[in-house]
Amino acid sequence: MTTLGGFHDTVARVDLSAGDVQYEGIDEADARKYIGARGLGVKYVFDQGPDVDPLGPDNLLAFMNGPLTGTQVTMSGRIAVCTKSPLTGTVTDSHHGGWSGARLKWAGFDGLLFEGQADEPVYAYVEDGEVELRDASHLWGKGVHETRDTLEEEVDGQYGKNLSMMAIGQGGENEVKYACIINEDDRASGRGGTGCVMGNKNLKAVVVKSTTDMPQPADQETFKKGHKQAMQVIQESDVTAPNEGGLSLYGTNVLMNLTEEMDGLPTKNGRYSSTESMSDAEGDGERIIDSEKVSGENVRENILVDEPTCHSCPVACKKEVEVTAMHKGEEMNVRMESYEYESAWALGPNSGHHDRDRIAVMLDRCNDLGIDTIDTGNTIAMAMEMIEEGKLDFEDTIEWGDADEMISLIERIAHRDSDLADHLAEGPNHMAEEFDAHENSLAVKGQTMAAYDPRCMKGMAIGYATSNRGACHLRGYTPSAEILGLPEKVDPGEWEGKGELCALFQDMHAISDSFDICKFNAFAEGIEEYVLQYNGMTGLDVTEDELMQAGERVYNLERYYNNLAGFDGDDDTLPDRFIEGHENAIPAQGASEGQLAELDKLKGEYYAVRGWVDGVVPDEKLDELDIEIGPGTGVSSGDAAAPSDD
Repeated sequence: MTTLGGFHDTVARVDLSAGDVQYEGIDEADARKYIGARGLGVKYVFDQGPDVDPLGPDNLLAFMNGPLTGTQVTMSGRIAVCTKSPLTGTVTDSHHGGWSGARLKWAGFDGLLFEGQADEPVYAYVEDGEVELRDASHLWGKGVHETRDTLEEEVDGQYGKNLSMMAIGQGGENEVKYACIINEDDRASGRGGTGCVMGNKNLKAVVVKSTTDMPQPADQETFKKGHKQAMQVIQESDVTAPNEGGLSLYGTNVLMNLTEEMDGLPTKNGRYSSTESMSDAEGDGERIIDSEKVSGENVRENILVDEPTCHSCPVACKKEVEVTAMHKGEEMNVRMESYEYESAWALGPNSGHHDRDRIAVMLDRCNDLGIDTIDTGNTIAMAMEMIEEGKLDFEDTIEWGDADEMISLIERIAHRDSDLADHLAEGPNHMAEEFDAHENSLAVKGQTMAAYDPRCMKGMAIGYATSNRGACHLRGYTPSAEILGLPEKVDPGEWEGKGELCALFQDMHAISDSFDICKFNAFAEGIEEYVLQYNGMTGLDVTEDELMQAGERVYNLERYYNNLAGFDGDDDTLPDRFIEGHENAIPAQGASEGQLAELDKLKGEYYAVRGWVDGVVPDEKLDELDIEIGPGTGVSSGDAAAPSDD
């Protein structure tokens, strides 16, 4: 058990096969070493063993809070969902904001651990320190929005007041490999197929009912100092300042114009490095796609209706929109939250169009059906390119920029009700293997990249390649330095130094994900503010170096899990078209003309910083970071994949 502040010392272990719930404490040594949320969740998944079938009863699905979740700490409304990914075969964690993380903490829990498979659909009801499994047969087959409304009435609660819900749609029920978990306000634990695991377990939803019972700091004086300092830097930042900064005014989509201007917005399945360079190449100077039309500035001016926020957040980056768009000759009226940058990019410019209002419809459909917007858009873009090249021949088809047909295809993917949709539901690795289309994939380890071109952002290149959960901008958000100049501006096109920069961001984000607080804190706060608030809440007295080592420990535990699952340096790669020297490479155009990712140099520098051997964590590193192996962990020393000879 643990006596650390910020913890309830209560985790519910739910055996879905037996319909049984057991309650257990948190091991204090683990809490000290892995912090909470992502770190502790990954430790639970690690202890389950790396050989589990992602879609088998032994795979663990962990909903985890951190010691700062649901507290007075700014932007502390997040929750981590950890499991073995059916999309990548790696360990994964996926987070969402809103209020469900805070409400789970207020209901008396540090986490919910689901294992086994229910015989019939169920949902978990959480209230006053108890978890109850209830019949969900009447909810199976419903989208997230209808499930939300049904459960609000059924449990006699009110969203926004005392109730939160995390649920899957038809995508999770039908085990789309990139299905996600949606909370009641369209916030998604989007990456890695967590919703697919939930659907496989016949778990339709987790419903949490609670009043506000905010945990109090163990060391009030230290916490007060840290909180005051954090609030000051947030209010002074050009990026996070409430009602003044870029995120507060335009949401994450403030990046659309910025990334386009630096020629770093992958377009048309990454063939081009901006919409302008694509138009120059294919339109004889006439603008075919214009990213400005789907930018945060355009959204704010034309379709914005509200700016909701998460627990304890002054930034309010969510931009709720309302549109009326035509689909197959009929009007579709949609109000949804939120019009995010990476999602708008994947379903828009990377798929060959800038239809702002139909993108809103697609976002809404993805959320209601419960499928990841980034992987959905990128996998459709992959199919568009393959169809153009004659690699796919199905009755249903889709062409570049056909936003109307994309809406229909999104529905078909979630229901797997056509041959093309069924293949797309399996993800990009399946498409690449089944149709000999590796050069058409934008995936790393089975998960597709986000809206940052690795040809001209070399930190993002090594970040995609070495992310423990497949291509991901959020493992180590180097665009903070490469685009926004935070904590200092670096040359995005220079490879040297990016291995060290990436590792630093990865460790910092492992800390914030384990607290669990929003990454946008990092646009203003640093390790000093993190230490003060963490020590104040828990009552510990860790140093900055000790907290940084905890972040490094979390990242290495994840990497070691992946090593044990068979991954090594050969898997730390990029899509072919971005790699210097590759026969299928497509150099950047525009301001970044001719650039490609110097992958071998980047990996060499990064591995040296990490102390890894060809992507494998050696025993000496495990010892240095006090990562325990052997009895009780499901693995033994030396089990990791041996370094490759080639």
